[in-house]
This record gives sequence, structure tokens and C-alpha cells, in this order.
Amino acid sequence: MTLAELRKAVGREMWVSRWFEVDQALIDRHAESSGDNQFIHVDPARAKVESPFGGTIAHGFLTLSLLPAMSNDALPPRAGVRMTLDYGFDRVRFLAPVRCGSRVRGRFSLTHLDDQTPAELTLTWSVTVEVEGGLKPVLAATWITRQYLED
Repeated sequence: MTLAELRKAVGREMWVSRWFEVDQALIDRHAESSGDNQFIHVDPARAKVESPFGGTIAHGFLTLSLLPAMSNDALPPRAGVRMTLDYGFDRVRFLAPVRCGSRVRGRFSLTHLDDQTPAELTLTWSVTVEVEGGLKPVLAATWITRQYLED
């Protein structure tokens, strides 16, 4: 994708990732790495009885952490980009639980492109994550990335 094509994409939902499965093994790995071992994530028997979700759910931050994989899957590569870095988020909302065994995917819209610096682009994305068969998004975020261009 060229810079001109990227500019034309501003304001339009252009990219949707494939479905990613959120199984108990993934939830457990995230719990281990994040230190968030709350029973609603890691204890299926207890979560079935004590939680309002009928079983374990993914951590909100696990869903958020899938954004790079989703964007790598959905967004076309751009020639001339040396590296891309996360700059941060202006807004993140966890709108609904992701139940264990669900599949999620990301929808990406480029909302702003700043190319004031010749060697660097700042891209602002509106991202929603939806669960397969769900009625509403499970996550909504404004994600800012930077692309550093080759000389």
C-alpha cells in the first residue's frame, strides 16, 4: 500500500482480520504473564458456578493484546517502512466479555494520518473487536501507531 492509498483510506473502515480463537490455554498463558489469576479467568469450575458469565472469560487486556496480531493479519504491508511502533491509546473500552472458546476479530479504520515529519508517520486507528455471533463489539479503542520510514 502506498502513502497515497493510505491517505485515501482515512475515514473508511477498510480492514477486517481473520477470526482468532480465545481458548482456555491462551487465557491461562495471559494470566501467567500478567499476574491476573482471578478465578473468572483461570478456574472454569468455579467460574461456572460463581460468575455471571457461566464459565471463564478472557481478560480485557488479553483482548487488547491481540490487536497487533489482528492488525498484522488485516492491514496490507507498506513498502518503505523500516519499523512500526505502538505510540499508545487515546481511548480503550471493554464493552462485553469474551467467553472462553469464543472467536474474535478486529475491524480497523484509519481516522487520522500525520506525515509532518518526512521520515515518520503517525497513524490513528479506530478499532473494534467483535466476537463471532455477538450483537455488539467487545472492545473499542483509539490506537496510535508510528511508522518510521526508510531513507
